[in-house]
Amino acid sequence: MATFMSLAQAIEAGVKNGNSVAMEGFTHLIPFAAGHEIIRQKKQNLTLIRMTPDLIYDQLVGAGCVKTLVFSWGGNPGVGSLHRVRDAIQNGFPKDLETVEHSHAAMANAYEAGAAGLPMAVFRGYIGSELSDVNDQIKFITCPFTSEKLACVPAIKPDVGIIHAQKADRQGNVLIEGIIGVQKEVVLSAKHSIVTVEEVVDKLDAHPNSCVLPAWTVDSIVVAKGGAHPSYAHGYYMRDNQYYKNWDAISRDRESFSQWLQSEVLQAGGQ
Repeated sequence: MATFMSLAQAIEAGVKNGNSVAMEGFTHLIPFAAGHEIIRQKKQNLTLIRMTPDLIYDQLVGAGCVKTLVFSWGGNPGVGSLHRVRDAIQNGFPKDLETVEHSHAAMANAYEAGAAGLPMAVFRGYIGSELSDVNDQIKFITCPFTSEKLACVPAIKPDVGIIHAQKADRQGNVLIEGIIGVQKEVVLSAKHSIVTVEEVVDKLDAHPNSCVLPAWTVDSIVVAKGGAHPSYAHGYYMRDNQYYKNWDAISRDRESFSQWLQSEVLQAGGQ
């Protein structure tokens, strides 16, 4: 059942060194505040899982929190590369980074399998792809009914799932509005889940087809206003496009990144 706590308390209690951590949110509702708190608490040797690693994972990798990155696309959306991730892969700075690459379809299906309690995901995909040459988690099986060749990958069942949402009610039920990625599946597949929200309300006022996570699916709820910035939160604030543009220059250079990390994260404090 959901427990309300501070961001620092939620990360301290929920994220341990060596954990696998999935932080999802598609285009908006990306849990930046939670990621920054992980950096402040100097969590180490994490396996980070995300369909589209962007700035928050670049920051976590650059801060030295990450051992392995499981992903299906990575970049600074609309701008270019993730320079801290590139530096870690190519130069081992600040430490070596292992990578496990999948397709979007594989990860979406793997999250669904994890949420359903299944050991693996089976889907059409990877036929003709070379990813299976570099990712030994990709296997192929023959359908016992049609004899069709199908791909399969292990279900994603992270130690910790972290998402951002618009609001929670006082009973701990969470409402997600706007574009929905795999946030629901992350919470349902994770052993421990943390949800940051913009506000707590008396009633969710959820309309038909809204995504509501019942309180029993969530372990920790944190009020983190602006917790998705610089991504946007539908109905609350817009995407900070300039932040994404500025990040390209900040992250290219180790010294400028270090200065940013000190001033904007380590000295900024949490919520």
